Amino acid sequence: MMERVPILEIEGILLVSIQIDLHDQSVLALQEDLAERISASGAHGVVIDISAVEIVDSFIGRMFATIASLSRLFDADTVVVGMRPAVAITLVELGLTLGGVRTALNLERGMRILRELGAHRRGRP
Repeated sequence: MMERVPILEIEGILLVSIQIDLHDQSVLALQEDLAERISASGAHGVVIDISAVEIVDSFIGRMFATIASLSRLFDADTVVVGMRPAVAITLVELGLTLGGVRTALNLERGMRILRELGAHRRGRP
């Protein structure tokens, strides 16, 4: 049986903490699960914590951009947090730009960004 990535909800923000090795099938399952959860919950943000991810390939790199596009379709913003230097270097070497994906050093900063974006969207300072 394939391991699934858990998706938690905190204050209208979905938290995806990737703690398993991602394979093509688990990435596709995550995208599907996330689209369903955003739609069902009406979340305004998605945080993808990749602090446990040691290696990325082009497929996984594109997954971040795809998730951001999916999130935008459901009116939610995406922030990737916890990127290791080696992962960042690999993404650059692969020529992958994470269009539409904000990044933050850690979960706390990522949550703050999404709270601010959500408040701004709702017309609050």
